[in-house]
Amino acid sequence: MMEFRWHGRGGQGAWTASELLARTALDEGKYIQSFPEFGPERMGAPVTAFTRISFEPIRLHCAIYEPDVVVVLDNTLLKSVPVTAGLNRDDNILIINSAEDPGVLKERLKVTHGKVWTVPATEIALRILGAPITNTALLGCVAKATEIVTMEGISKTLKSRFRADLAEKNFSVVNEAYKEAKSE
Repeated sequence: MMEFRWHGRGGQGAWTASELLARTALDEGKYIQSFPEFGPERMGAPVTAFTRISFEPIRLHCAIYEPDVVVVLDNTLLKSVPVTAGLNRDDNILIINSAEDPGVLKERLKVTHGKVWTVPATEIALRILGAPITNTALLGCVAKATEIVTMEGISKTLKSRFRADLAEKNFSVVNEAYKEAKSE
């Protein structure tokens, strides 16, 4: 089983990204869970979402405390939310929306286990969508870093979720993020 924890702010689409990943995995024959954890429900407040993907039925029904993958949609959260909590294995992956070098962030965040991936999701989204909506860009990085779902699967999921023009633009974002993602 692979467990994901998503960190974002209200309105950025962390839960939507979690759901899109889960739907893609489900369509590809895997078992899934996707659920949010909200604090004060207001635009801009920190939110957390969770995704579980497995080749076997999932019997757990709780939050994820030691995720395999952490995805950070808004890098301003690095200063106020303990996004690295529970990342204590060498196979952990931390994915951050940032144009910074992953090695610099790894050192700054004192990540001693696993890999750090960065992708300039905001820039990609602004360039293609004309808005700083980063969730689908982070999906592209997740696909590259984990190989848990295919790009074809993500495309199919986007087409079933959005009208044709939005699905096409969002898949362009996913594709560009996949190409630009880098790790340390």
